Amino acid sequence: MAASKGSKVAIWILMGLLILGLGGFGATNFSSTVRSVGSVGDQDISTMEYGRALQEEMRAIESQMGQSLSFEQAQAFGLPGRTLSRLVADASLDNEAERIGLSVGDEILGQQLQNIPAFRGIDGNFDRETYSFALDRAGMSETEFENSLRDETARTLLQGAVVSGKALPDSYIDTMLTYLAERRRVTWARVSSDEITGPTFDPSEEDLRTLYENEIDRFTLPERKIITYAWLTPEMILDDVELDPALIEEEYEARSADFNKPERRLVERLVYANDDAAQEAATRLEKGEVGFEDLVLERGLVLADIDMGDVTQSQLGEAGEAVFAAESGDVVGPEQTNLGPALFRINGILSAEVTPLEDAQAMIREELAFDRASRRVSAEAEPVEDLLAAGATLEELAQETDMQLDSVEWAEGQTEGIASYEGFEAAAKALQEGDFPEVMQLTDGGIFAMRLDEVIAPEPAPFDDVRDRVLNIWETRRNMERLNAVADDYIAKLGEAADFASLGLEAQTEEALIRDSDVLGTPPEFVTRAFQMQPGEISKVDAFGSVLILKLDEILPPNLEDPDTAALRDNLQQRLSTSVSQDIYRAFAEDARTRAGVDIDQTAINAVHANFQ
Repeated sequence: MAASKGSKVAIWILMGLLILGLGGFGATNFSSTVRSVGSVGDQDISTMEYGRALQEEMRAIESQMGQSLSFEQAQAFGLPGRTLSRLVADASLDNEAERIGLSVGDEILGQQLQNIPAFRGIDGNFDRETYSFALDRAGMSETEFENSLRDETARTLLQGAVVSGKALPDSYIDTMLTYLAERRRVTWARVSSDEITGPTFDPSEEDLRTLYENEIDRFTLPERKIITYAWLTPEMILDDVELDPALIEEEYEARSADFNKPERRLVERLVYANDDAAQEAATRLEKGEVGFEDLVLERGLVLADIDMGDVTQSQLGEAGEAVFAAESGDVVGPEQTNLGPALFRINGILSAEVTPLEDAQAMIREELAFDRASRRVSAEAEPVEDLLAAGATLEELAQETDMQLDSVEWAEGQTEGIASYEGFEAAAKALQEGDFPEVMQLTDGGIFAMRLDEVIAPEPAPFDDVRDRVLNIWETRRNMERLNAVADDYIAKLGEAADFASLGLEAQTEEALIRDSDVLGTPPEFVTRAFQMQPGEISKVDAFGSVLILKLDEILPPNLEDPDTAALRDNLQQRLSTSVSQDIYRAFAEDARTRAGVDIDQTAINAVHANFQ
């Protein structure tokens, strides 16, 4: 039986990469008195085969990571187990192929060997010496390699036979497409608080306490930690930083280009190969025969290709004077540039920006002071560490250094004060009783050290502290109850042949909803409910302090003329066919493995692993 052309190509690539890959890294010697790590039926999995396969998996991961991989890391990634599972699956197919008498003849094997690039000589033809040398580098004999090639080819044939001809019926694909692309025509209207009439009722204290007690989980405080901390940030000592006015002037002069910007132009530059071409383009433009964009397109360019952004006169060289004499929207040139003659279009004029020292010095002082304060805080870190190592408490730190003492009742998600700094939450979450305070960094260059004083278990918040929340929940629910009552009344009238307009409701129609539609101003439940209804049915959903009434007008089939729907069908057919084929193959492979029986020698596997350590 001959393998298909696609199968042969895949085998040649696979085996060629195997030879080159193992040859490049050298083959590990897995020789021992134990020859196999296990068997499936009559097929042994040799120690050499398992070792090479595991080495190949590790090399693949290393190429992705860009660094060497230790065996401990390989174990953490699950590579040994994954490799063994693959070899067991291959062996089960080899056993099945042998059972049914499926094999590859010498003629086909010879053709495959001659077509593997790794075995070709300098003339491009199969070379026996190259073949032997490549196998020797990979640590394989010719017989071993040729047997593995036969097995691989037979497995490919068997796999192809199992999954071929499993085309799914159109009815299956169409059913899935209908579910995903079927459409709904829906008319809907919003019932808002304006529709509520009649007196309102304020809740009694008993009503509120009942809600509070029945839903106490809503009002239970999370676990909290009482944390004492000493901290120092650059901002805390900014006012203590003294700066020489001369230093501010020096910084102003050094950054003169930032504070004093010359007049600039927003410019596009279209360069030509010579003066004649540039002048011809300018003449056509002046006569109105073409527009500037047309000239750009004629050159095979787009406006982004010629955009110079904002430039100063000096940056334009010889063309600067002409460009800066023009008005916004003008096209000037040809003008000479270092790239050749060019036409320039002026898209905007940016006036010169001059910031005198007296206006800039406040900002400069703040930046210089913050930089100096940051360095001062950084210099404090080492003495603070020494004090902590000597047994100083946080309170003593606050007395002997510039650090400030404070405390916080911290819970996850808190974002105030020191808890607003990135990284503090992780540090506070990990903090345990008895932990020794240590210096840690804040994102603004500050430092802090902290101590856990107490852990407060979750407990209900006092009613008086959450009364406003309880009242808000009660009022919201009461409002939604009344809105739903109004909506129910409208739905009853709509069911009696009334329409939205006759009820004074402002209706909207969604002509072709699909399951992943997103209708502005409605919750996700709106679309979900629409696809649960039958034509003519009327329903409602709660939405953002209002109630939506929706009526399903019509169920529409998928629009097969829509390119997106056609692409979806093709994609479904491909994915579902692939999925079914994979399921069939997995079931076949599992059955073959079960019938053959699997025997694994863990001692032999450990011996192979020892070569990697």
